[in-house]
Amino acid sequence: MGSVNNPVRHVDVLIVGGGPVGWSAFSLVLHPAHIHAGLITAFQLAKFGHPHSIAIIEKHPKSSQDQYGRAITLYPRSSEILDQLGLADELAQECFACTNTVSYDKFGKEVKGRGWSFMEDMKDTQWDFALVLRQKYQEDIFRRRLMEFGVHLEAPVELIQVHVDDSVPQGGYKITAYLVGADGGRSFVRRALEVPFDGSTTEDKWVRIDGMIETNMPKSRAYGAIESPTHGNVLWAALDHGATRIGFAFTAERQRAYPEFNEAAAVAEAIESVDWFTVYSVGQRVARNFFTKDSVFLAGDACHTRSSGAAQGMNTGIHDASNLGWKFSMVLDGLASPSLLNTYESERLPNVQKLITYDEDISRLMTMQLPVGWAGDPNADPNEILGTVMDEASTFTSGLSIAFELNVLNVRRTFESIAKLAPVSPGQRGPDVQLQKPGTNEATRLHKETPNNARFHVVVFAGEPDRTSGLLGAFAQSLEVSKIFMKMLDYQYIGSRHLQKVDHQLLSFLESCPLVESSTMKSRLLMLDMGLTLGSAV
Repeated sequence: MGSVNNPVRHVDVLIVGGGPVGWSAFSLVLHPAHIHAGLITAFQLAKFGHPHSIAIIEKHPKSSQDQYGRAITLYPRSSEILDQLGLADELAQECFACTNTVSYDKFGKEVKGRGWSFMEDMKDTQWDFALVLRQKYQEDIFRRRLMEFGVHLEAPVELIQVHVDDSVPQGGYKITAYLVGADGGRSFVRRALEVPFDGSTTEDKWVRIDGMIETNMPKSRAYGAIESPTHGNVLWAALDHGATRIGFAFTAERQRAYPEFNEAAAVAEAIESVDWFTVYSVGQRVARNFFTKDSVFLAGDACHTRSSGAAQGMNTGIHDASNLGWKFSMVLDGLASPSLLNTYESERLPNVQKLITYDEDISRLMTMQLPVGWAGDPNADPNEILGTVMDEASTFTSGLSIAFELNVLNVRRTFESIAKLAPVSPGQRGPDVQLQKPGTNEATRLHKETPNNARFHVVVFAGEPDRTSGLLGAFAQSLEVSKIFMKMLDYQYIGSRHLQKVDHQLLSFLESCPLVESSTMKSRLLMLDMGLTLGSAV
C-alpha cells in the first residue's frame, strides 16, 4: 500500500533478485547463480533505453552477498553474449583465462582425455577459453555498469506478495506489467505463483572451498580433475587473483572425519587461507513453466537448479537473461507484440532439460557412481565414463552448439532451398568470423559489427558490388521506406573482397548454406537476432 511517505511506484518490469540474471535490466537479478540472471536482465533494459521503466530489488543487504565463492566459470558462448553487450572485456582483464587442463588418476599419474580436457578444444570463437572469475568480481563490474544508466540495485527490499490482475489487458499494468523472478532456487516468485519445481535432491553432498593452496602439484594453475579413491573426482580450478578452488564429494567417510565442516576443517584439507567454503546437497530441478499468467517470468536458479559438476549454473542464467532482455525491450518500444515473450520458454526450456540430463549423469560419475539405468559394464571405471560424457557434451557445455527449435523467430521455410546441402538450420548460433573493413582494410569480426542493441541484424553478403549495387540500392530503399523496419533493423553489407581469405570458418559456413554459389558470390541475406542466433536465410 502506498502513503504520502511511501508512494506506490509503477514500472514496466520489476526484477526480483540482485544477481547476474537480474542484470538483464543492463540486461536483470541474486543468489549463487541467480544473481547473474537478475543483473544481466536489468543491464540490458537500461542499456536499451528503459532505465526509468524498471526496478531491481533484492531482499538481502548486498554486503551479505559479497562473499568470494559461488559460480566461477564462463564458457565461450556466455562470453560472446556478454561481449555483445559490451561487458566481457572488463571481465577478461580481471579473470584467469584458462586454456590448460590436467587430469590425474588414483595413482597420481597424468592421464589424457579425461575430466576437463574438452576445454582445450573450444574453437570457432574469439572467446576460445574458460573465463574464470569469481562471481563477486563479476557482480561488482555488472553493478557499476548498471549504475552508469542510473539504475541501482535496491536492497534490502523484499517481495512479500504477488497478485496478477486478470482484468488488466496484456501489457497493461497497475503496479508492474511484467515480473521477473530471478530470486534463486528457493524463489519466492515461483512459490507464490505455485509453479511446480520438478525433480529431486539426492543424498550426495559436495564441498567447495576457495583459498590460497599449499601444494606441490606440477600443474597447479590449470583446470584439473584428480581421481581420488577417498574424495571422488576432485575439482581443482585455478582462480583469479592467485586463488584456487577445490571441490570434492563429501562422502559418509569424510563426514565422519568432520562432525562439523567449518573453516578449520577446510584448512585441514590443505588450504592455507580460506576465502569461502560451502557444503551442499546435489540435485536437479526444473520449473514446469518459465512463463506464466502472460506476465511473470522465471530465470536462472529460480527455474532450474543443478549440481556444479559441469559449471553450468551461471552460464545458463546468462542465457536466460539475454533471451529475455531484448524481447522485453522490443515489446516495451512497441516494436513487437507481447506474444514475442512466449518464445522465451519455447527456446530456453528444451535446452535446460538437455542440460539437466547431462548433469544427472555427470554428478553421479563425479561421486564415483555409474549413471542411473547404466546398461554398460557394471565394473566400468566412473572416471573413464565421465571423460566420455564430458567430451560428448563439450560443444553444448561451451554453449556454441545451443540452438532453438522452430518458432516465429526461427523459420524453416527460408532454409528449404538449401536444406539438402546445408548443415545449418534456423535457431543456430551465427558464426563469429573475421571480416575486413572496406576503407581501412583493418580486420574485424562479424560479432563485433553486430552488437546486441535490441535490434535485428540483416547481414547482406553482397557478392561483387559492381554487379549487385543496383539490387542493393533497391533493397536499402525498401527498408528505409518503412519507419517500423528502420527501428527494428540494423543492416550490414559485406562484399566478397572484404572477407578475410584466411577465415575458413566463414567460407565453409557460406558454402554450406550455400551463400557461395560461384567464385563471384551471388548475393545472400542472413537475419540474426540480438543474440546472433540465425533466424532466416534467403
